[in-house]
Amino acid sequence: MTFEDLIHESCVICDLNVTSKKQLFQDMAQVLLDSGVLEGSEVELRDIVTGASERERLGTTGVGSGVALPHARIAGIDRVYLAFARLEDPIDFEAIDDRPVDLVALLIAPEHTGGEHLRALAMVSRRLRREDMRSRLRGAPDAQSLYMMLVDNREASAA
Repeated sequence: MTFEDLIHESCVICDLNVTSKKQLFQDMAQVLLDSGVLEGSEVELRDIVTGASERERLGTTGVGSGVALPHARIAGIDRVYLAFARLEDPIDFEAIDDRPVDLVALLIAPEHTGGEHLRALAMVSRRLRREDMRSRLRGAPDAQSLYMMLVDNREASAA
């Protein structure tokens, strides 16, 4: 599995303006739906928002250094999908280091999956825990640049 397997270029948002987790989940879910990657599934916006919100109630997915990795298992999808957003202004995410979050990778996986979901989470986490990657993502001029940085396999081999 590679980043290109997880994310479509249309699922990357640059400078998203949100003020809460709920609004963030709604906007990111809408991007996944609008992109067409979930076409043919019965998944609706509320399914993704509810799944991400319920997971968040179990404990924060704010992993520190301004990064959050919200995720949910969703009935009706056939594989793991990723949406990525750089926020215009950081929001409180109750992160483990108490820092606000400005880089968010929302991962949705089939309801009855284990290994694939965990492998995808680990891959995203490895990429975003690197300070040089976070700095580059924060300085990217547009969504296309963000996408190219995320899927660049040279980044993965440098970890």
